[in-house]
Amino acid sequence: MNKQKRTEIFTRLRDQNPHPTTELNYSSPFELLIAVILSAQATDVGVNKATDKLYPVANTPRAILALGLEGLKGYVKTIGLYNAKAENIIKTCTMLLTLHDGEVPDSREALEALPGVGRKTANVVLNTAFGQPTMAVDTHIFRVSNRTGIAPGKNVLEVEKRLLRLVPKEFLVDAHHWLILHGRYVCKARNPQCGSCLIEDLCEFSSPKKNVKKKK
Repeated sequence: MNKQKRTEIFTRLRDQNPHPTTELNYSSPFELLIAVILSAQATDVGVNKATDKLYPVANTPRAILALGLEGLKGYVKTIGLYNAKAENIIKTCTMLLTLHDGEVPDSREALEALPGVGRKTANVVLNTAFGQPTMAVDTHIFRVSNRTGIAPGKNVLEVEKRLLRLVPKEFLVDAHHWLILHGRYVCKARNPQCGSCLIEDLCEFSSPKKNVKKKK
């Protein structure tokens, strides 16, 4: 895929959704961090249901530590892997208070040093909370990047690096959100909505639906 086609793809996505953001509910970098930790192998809807009850009670590292591990589990027990996630959140809150005065750091190295925070989680926080041009490559972005030809790669890190290199700079900050939303609602894994896709004519994916349409 050439630069001209990529530029047109992101221009259309921007025109459709000028100010994209995460579907996780949050009102501070800390709330976002906790929500993203909880979102691993869980839906945003499920996480929001839990945090909508948790955050009015505890939305700072000190307040969550005051709940204690069992108290925190009571709020997040509806989320998959909640035991491990709750333990990581307690440890993360302790480290934030000890090392960062209770604030969420805005560097990758410091974020990835927190329990339960990997590269993808760090990228989400850096991008969404701090406006840094990072790419949190999840299953949606990996699929869309490979399927469309925007930035094919054999693994998530390869796709991430290729996206950072190939996406035109004017779109970099928001590209992560556009690609996730496109993968979640249009370019679905099992049933891609090619017929109603905004970028169908620019996509390099050869699907049965597209081929039938071309023959007609």
